[in-house]
Amino acid sequence: MSEVQLSVKIVTVSDGVIAGTRKDTSGQVLENYFSEAGWRVSERAVTEDGAEPVAATLRRIAVDFHGLIVTTGGTGFGPRDRTPEGTRKVIDREAPGLAEAMRLVNPLGRLSRGVAGTLDTALIVNTPGSSKGCLETIGAVIDVLPHAVTLLVDNYDPHPSGEGHGSGHLGSDHGAE
Repeated sequence: MSEVQLSVKIVTVSDGVIAGTRKDTSGQVLENYFSEAGWRVSERAVTEDGAEPVAATLRRIAVDFHGLIVTTGGTGFGPRDRTPEGTRKVIDREAPGLAEAMRLVNPLGRLSRGVAGTLDTALIVNTPGSSKGCLETIGAVIDVLPHAVTLLVDNYDPHPSGEGHGSGHLGSDHGAE
């Protein structure tokens, strides 16, 4: 069995970061988290709020990519919070169980409109824009993300036993990337 390091791309959705008036704290927190968990952070992107900019960014970074795409920001009730709408424009299939689990980690999660789903061989999950919120929500599903990502190209991946799936490494006879 060979170890396969899984890849993640992180997209910060924020007019303030684009304008230079806010620091991309949640994007950096996610990069640190995934790096420490053994994932390879292959790209970080920033886009403005709104459904069309989010959709365009997701389409661009998903081309020929097998891995996880995590967005941070734009999942609330603000007038320009349209990350879920942009995500729905591009995904092939929704993964409602992931989004539901992510909402359950904190009472404020009930205010998140984030979605999860697949785009070709990428799995996209929306997280809140706060550093605490994005980590809590990813933490709620990190144990199943390697299996989900691997299944997008390799239907022979064994079902997880419930042990050791918090890391970004999976043993597999089938390469993925």
